[in-house]
Amino acid sequence: MNQPPDNINRHDYSHRAVWSIALPMMISAVSAPLLGLVDTAVMGHLDGPWFLAAVAAGASVFSVLFIGLNFLRMGTTGIAAQAFGARDARAIADSLMQPLLVAGVLAGGMLVLQKPIAGIAVTLLGTSDITTPYLRDYYALRIWSAPAALANLVIIGWLLGMQNARGPLLIMLTINGINVLLDLWFVLGLGMTVRGVALATLLAEYLGLAVGAWLVLKELGRRTPVWVPADWLQLRTYRRLLGINSHLFLRSVALMFTFAFITAQGARLGDTILAANAVLLNFLYFYAYAQDGIAHAAEALTGKALGDRDGTGLALAVRRSLFWTGVFTVLFTLAYWLGGEHIIALITDIPAVRDTAGRYVFWLWLLPVVSAWCFLYDGVYVGLTRSREMMVVMVGTVLGVFLPTWYLLRHGFGVDGNHALWAALMLFMALRSGAMHLWYRRLQAGMQFQEASAARAS
Repeated sequence: MNQPPDNINRHDYSHRAVWSIALPMMISAVSAPLLGLVDTAVMGHLDGPWFLAAVAAGASVFSVLFIGLNFLRMGTTGIAAQAFGARDARAIADSLMQPLLVAGVLAGGMLVLQKPIAGIAVTLLGTSDITTPYLRDYYALRIWSAPAALANLVIIGWLLGMQNARGPLLIMLTINGINVLLDLWFVLGLGMTVRGVALATLLAEYLGLAVGAWLVLKELGRRTPVWVPADWLQLRTYRRLLGINSHLFLRSVALMFTFAFITAQGARLGDTILAANAVLLNFLYFYAYAQDGIAHAAEALTGKALGDRDGTGLALAVRRSLFWTGVFTVLFTLAYWLGGEHIIALITDIPAVRDTAGRYVFWLWLLPVVSAWCFLYDGVYVGLTRSREMMVVMVGTVLGVFLPTWYLLRHGFGVDGNHALWAALMLFMALRSGAMHLWYRRLQAGMQFQEASAARAS
């Protein structure tokens, strides 16, 4: 590839440029685990652990279904950012409409197949006889949020690709803010327990979609897209989108399998372990979503640089994103080390759950150090639309590291079942981080425009 002209604005990839995207995305991302904390806290203060266990199990089902389909967001961001950088009006329009149509087809399939999906989920999770009816109640309501949830993924991804981070912030704050308010009203005010949590999420997703549609219309009003409906109806025009998304889908399924496996094994160890792990996983989600703010900035900026054939900009985007990833790693490590027990106490006042979570909280002290780099490189790879490499690393470390480590510790050395789960998760994150770094260096060496200009990056 050729180097960009000398007059390319390097301020486009400054620390300020990183934060202009990262800060809004960080605020919006952190609101998601805060919602999880509210769900957990509301259920955690009811009479028994089965309410909390049902919401934890139900949330894991929709993590696989919705977050597992997060390729709709990631694939859209990379393609849209490159179209933006290339100033291609037709590609900008296609990068919105094609994934929206794919999202509609997937959501329709989930609604048609909702009963068999529910049966498979209950069987795999293996929840207790007390917890299972509440899990089914949660699922039966929340599944109807599928069309809005998947469309929101596409809209958020497209706006981010357009270098608009405030739009996704407004969408996420709407969804999570309304969700929290309805949670408190339905559960504490109306006594709806598990059904109240599910209904709150359902209504919030559709309100978020309304806000997202308004933001898309505003964004389109600032540019002149070229609409070619034939591109949306011919399968051959979806080749790139489907290729990227198929890799991202397998990558997401592998990741969500890991967390579903933790939930399922926790369920087999008892409702108290299941509830304690639900509390501890909020630490991980909170850090991951906060760190994703930097990763989202890396997605948008690396995608724009690649679309603009700007090697120096690409080097700057990666270098400055890595710097801020390091800063957050230090801050979160200290916060979890010093305040872990206090955070657990805020989430639940059920003595058995609180004491059990406290026995395993030290694993969370390691979390930022071992996982930060894979979160950041996810963003870099998305911006470069290097989905195949992402998939290979993820599937390889799940099958080659996470599952063998858990099995060896649990059944080979007789380690406590929950300690085995958390140890396997930490090693999986660490080796995934290392593999993504090494592969990126290999990709970097193969990008001639970047290799020629990176030495001038500062």
